Parts: sequence; structure tokens; C-alpha cells
Amino acid sequence: METKRNFSAKREAIYKVISSTNTHPSAEWIYDQLRQEIPDLSLGTVYRNLSVFKQNGKIKSLGVFNGQERFDYDTSPHSHFVCECCYEIIDIPGGVSFFERNTYRYIERECGVHVEGHSIVFFGKCKKCIIKDQR
Repeated sequence: METKRNFSAKREAIYKVISSTNTHPSAEWIYDQLRQEIPDLSLGTVYRNLSVFKQNGKIKSLGVFNGQERFDYDTSPHSHFVCECCYEIIDIPGGVSFFERNTYRYIERECGVHVEGHSIVFFGKCKKCIIKDQR
């Protein structure tokens, strides 16, 4: 049985922040964006609401990078690039449909499963960090 959640101004503010950025924020980043506006907001409240959003499929977790779980408002299938220097997370435009189509078929055939999605993350250095290293 699904629990009905009542309207919460804090929940709405948290969702508005995550849905209005493409920075793949952490709970701490979201908390920092809102603590001036909502002085009684706690980091625990942010974490609890992010958990609710994940359970409801409104956001997804990208994993933990540099000790912080990062989130994405865009739940459509797409890949990411993570800078191993500054930990910026960048959406990879255009997708990789040829790769997905062939890889899904291969995995399904070899493992006897049905693939419904994926998460591909590339790692390296972003443009900013490459430029900074060249100075």
C-alpha cells in the first residue's frame, strides 16, 4: 500500500531546486541553495525528500563521487562524464543508441534477461581542468 504524502513547502522547494539545475547536485548543494530561504531546513530533511523523489521515480541517483551522492532530475536514459579532478558531472548529448541496441541484445541473449535501461559513466578530465593543468 502506497503512503499518501501531504503537501510540504520544504519538499516543493527541494524539488524546485533539483529540477531547475543541470549540475547533478548533492544533498549538501541543495541544502546550501535553500538554507537562507528556509532557515529551519535540515540536511536530514533534504536527504529524506531526495529518498522519496528517488522512490517515486522523479529523480535518480548517479552514485557517490568524492564522498557525496549526486542526483539527476533527468530520468530519461542517458550517459554521463565525470571529471576525476573537480567531480563535475556532464550529460553526454545525443545518447548512444547504436551501442545500446546492440549491447542490450547481446546481454539479453548471453544472460537470458530483459534489459530495460542502463547507466554508463565515462571518467577523465573536463575542459576546465585540462586548461588549468596547461597553465
